[in-house]
Amino acid sequence: MKQRSFVHSLLAALTVAACVATTAFAQGGNSLPAHPMYVTRQPHLTNVPGAPPATPLTTWNGSFAYQGRTYKYNMVGTAPSTGTSTTIPVYIIPVNLSYVTSKGTVTLSPSHKLSNGQTVGANILASPMFKKGIDFTSGGTDMGTTQYIDAFQRGNFWGQVSSATGYHLLLGSPKILPPLKLTVPSADGGLGNQLGIQVGTADINWIDAKFQNYISTHTQIVPNSLPIFVTYETYLTQFGGCCIGGYHSAMGSTAAPQAYAHFTYISVPGSFAQDVSALSHEVGEWADDPLVVNTSGNSVQCGILEVGDPEEGYSNYGGFPYTLGGFTYNLQDLTYLEYFGAPTSTSVGGLMTFQNNPFGMSICQNGG
Repeated sequence: MKQRSFVHSLLAALTVAACVATTAFAQGGNSLPAHPMYVTRQPHLTNVPGAPPATPLTTWNGSFAYQGRTYKYNMVGTAPSTGTSTTIPVYIIPVNLSYVTSKGTVTLSPSHKLSNGQTVGANILASPMFKKGIDFTSGGTDMGTTQYIDAFQRGNFWGQVSSATGYHLLLGSPKILPPLKLTVPSADGGLGNQLGIQVGTADINWIDAKFQNYISTHTQIVPNSLPIFVTYETYLTQFGGCCIGGYHSAMGSTAAPQAYAHFTYISVPGSFAQDVSALSHEVGEWADDPLVVNTSGNSVQCGILEVGDPEEGYSNYGGFPYTLGGFTYNLQDLTYLEYFGAPTSTSVGGLMTFQNNPFGMSICQNGG
């Protein structure tokens, strides 16, 4: 009953007045140098002294030694050795992007209804990112019937979790906030063909400023939560190049930092950032580096603790299919700490990735 009422509230929240013009996309224009990518955005934090927030993000600190050097990291949740469960509040912010063309205004919105009869937003909420409907395994070991990121983190620290079985890192049932409605200036994006599909584009610096402003003006978003901005059929651009599927960052003051993330939902099968693959990528990286502080000198010898980036160059952009509720989602493989140099006793079976990457990987083979 809770699930049904929640989906109904999502549908209501995502219903918008904007419409898509009859000609869904402009043809030919906005063709940029294109390759699929995710980017790292440094945190937008000001060094303002003050008391910690009343509701700080739950994190823990750990470390490992590799070739005589100790690497430290900060991750979401509680230490796996404690065997405790953490649930992080989540906010979903639909982003409606409008493009003014000679034939009218085209709006790309997560309220769009897909071929399965559900909206983009409803499909996201019903995915294994938020629903516990799949019995995940890693290297043949059962991680439990749980959410994807929880299964990944359990496998990541299986050397401890196999005994401390109560450990979990869960995402709470998302609360849907009012949509962020933006008209994309022609200087910051347009409509056209990218990576072989018709999409909109938006400059990452332009849209990131809008995201930060939205967070600042919605006081219910507090540091213990993860706000996630969702775009539909849209890639972000940077330095005149395309195509970014998502990113995560942090903003605010160093005393009270607020993590946040963005991902795009592409509906075309086999495409980059297909359905929730970009979401799994970004939330996986947020879980292991929530405030983007695990950088060279503080974290791993690859340079940065980005657990999704090393996988995106493989078949299906590193995505693996999982069917839940009659819909097949693509969840991106994520790298365990062994990939970054941690002892093989850290993860389940000493694996380097959740999916036990069949192509084989060596430490920092594809960067971090």
